[in-house]
Amino acid sequence: MKATSKNKKGKKIKAEDFDKKFDQGESIVEFLDLKKATVVRRVNVDFPAWMVDLLDREAIKLNVSRQAIIKMWVRERLDPSHRLTR
Repeated sequence: MKATSKNKKGKKIKAEDFDKKFDQGESIVEFLDLKKATVVRRVNVDFPAWMVDLLDREAIKLNVSRQAIIKMWVRERLDPSHRLTR
């Protein structure tokens, strides 16, 4: 089955065609549902070196980036319903 993208207005496009339009610099806005977009804000946090080392070890164990492990743990702390069970 080929992947397609469909927005709220019902416009459909094959993933391959969507990628091609994007790569060629064409507008793809008509195929996006911007109401579902996530707003991202950048923050800087300073950690002591020992903490970064421990974060890196955990990230390697889980095969994710340091940033991913930080985001995951902060999310779990802020919203317990997103806790992973191991």
